[in-house]
This record gives sequence, structure tokens and C-alpha cells, in this order.
Amino acid sequence: MGLRALQSRPDISHASPVPEPAAARLHFITRLTSRVQGLLVRLFRSYFERAPGWVLLTTRGRRTGLPREVLLPCERFQDGLIVISTYDRRSNWIRNIERDPKVRITSAAWVLPARAEIIDDVDTKRSLVTAHPFFPPAPVFPLNSIHVTLLRPLTVAFLRRWVTYRPVILIRPAGGV
Repeated sequence: MGLRALQSRPDISHASPVPEPAAARLHFITRLTSRVQGLLVRLFRSYFERAPGWVLLTTRGRRTGLPREVLLPCERFQDGLIVISTYDRRSNWIRNIERDPKVRITSAAWVLPARAEIIDDVDTKRSLVTAHPFFPPAPVFPLNSIHVTLLRPLTVAFLRRWVTYRPVILIRPAGGV
């Protein structure tokens, strides 16, 4: 991505000039499927509130100030959790976090106020996913457990490359840990 493309994207003018991930160009798909995701969350809410590998993240809309909820794959650990933005900064939830880092997380049967930090430093992102690997494409227990045990070296290698051009969001409970 050239300087001209960066200048035309005011939402990342402060970011380093790294290429946008190819998946970011497919962000229109999430706009088409967001209603389906909302329906799935309503139907299976009690599952997603407790399921390992998932978080319901509530942000404040950057324009309306209204609560906005999104279901994301995550990796939970003692100090918090991490999520990775597949679509770079085109995702509405990450743009909302840029405006207001105060969020609410619903995960592991807990509903907590939290603070989200967008990590852009490549070394920090890589150290986070090395310490806390997970399998974002299918964060269900059997697959995730295989990927963090038997396939851990491959999963870590994949994640270290995957996060090179994507922000990692570190979410910690507010006032804690």
C-alpha cells in the first residue's frame, strides 16, 4: 500500500505504513453476514457466553454511542484475553475501540467491564501469540486443544505470520489484573 492509499484512509494515518491484509478487502462479507451472526448469538447466547475460544465484546458505537456487540474468537489467559482483527482497521468494533477503549466482555460466564488496547508493534504481537496460541478459524475445544498441543509449533508459526499485518487487541478487566 502506497503513501497515497494511507493518506486516503484517515482512520490509520497514525499507523505504520504496513500493507493491509488481503482479507481486509473482503470486509464487505461481514457486512452481509452480520445479521446472521446476530441471529446465531441470540439463538445460542448461553453457549457463546460460556464457550472456550469465544468472547462477546461490547463496544460503544463511535457515532451513536450505543452499545455494539460482536462475537469474536479469542484466547483467554489469567491476565485477560486477546483477539485478532482479521480485517485490519476496517472492522467497526476495532474502530469503536480506537475511539473509546472501554469495553464489556462476556466470556467464561463472566460479564466484566474491561479496557482494550490495540497492539501494533510486531514484536509485541508475536510474543503475545507465542505465549497464548489459539486457532482463530475454528475456536472450538477439540480443534483448539489439538492446535495448542500437538500442532503448537505450526499454530504458533501461523499466528506469528498472521499478526504481522493485523492488530492484536489485548483486553484486560478494568481496574484489575
